[in-house]
Amino acid sequence: MNNNKLKAKGVLFDLDGTLVDSRPAYEEAARLAFDRYSLGPLADKYAFEIPRRLENNLPLYFEGKKFPLKFYLNSYYSISEFKTKLISDVSKTLNVLSNTMKLAIVTMRSTPKKNIIKQLRRFKIDSYFDAVITALDTKKPKPSPEALLRCVDMLSLDKADCIIVGDSINDVRAGKVAGIRTVAVLSGIFSFQELLKENPNLILQNINYLPDFIE
Repeated sequence: MNNNKLKAKGVLFDLDGTLVDSRPAYEEAARLAFDRYSLGPLADKYAFEIPRRLENNLPLYFEGKKFPLKFYLNSYYSISEFKTKLISDVSKTLNVLSNTMKLAIVTMRSTPKKNIIKQLRRFKIDSYFDAVITALDTKKPKPSPEALLRCVDMLSLDKADCIIVGDSINDVRAGKVAGIRTVAVLSGIFSFQELLKENPNLILQNINYLPDFIE
């Protein structure tokens, strides 16, 4: 992990766990799924384990029962717009960064781009972003580099001038495959040790520290 400042003309942000706190939405979607399919009072125990397993492409069985993934994802996408909240001071940080570089969002939510923009507008941060890409805009999700490289093209930048910032191991992996420098943040559901194993260029507590480490 390199603690030197990173030069950048563009920053690509993940959404969940990076710009917004998605934990309330994870918890609610888990409760809905466990209640709907009578899986027992286990939602609180596994609320964050579900997205972690999805990131790692691990089996979704809990207490010996298959998890209703499709129902869970549909529930999550339907409530995420209202159950997520902006991480403290993110709007101030975006305002600082947008003065000197282009900003974009690359999210693997399988939801129409207009829904993401609507949520950004609710948080009053939509004007800071020059591009938004969702899972519906690509054939392969992270850790495939497809979404990141497409976003770089949309910004009319070179990948060498861009940084991907995200809270998950797949954000780091996608950035490395794409040849884009990586910044991991601890505002999501992955631990410092888990992110450190992926060897990102930087690990920060949250994106509010980012302006101090890029130029």
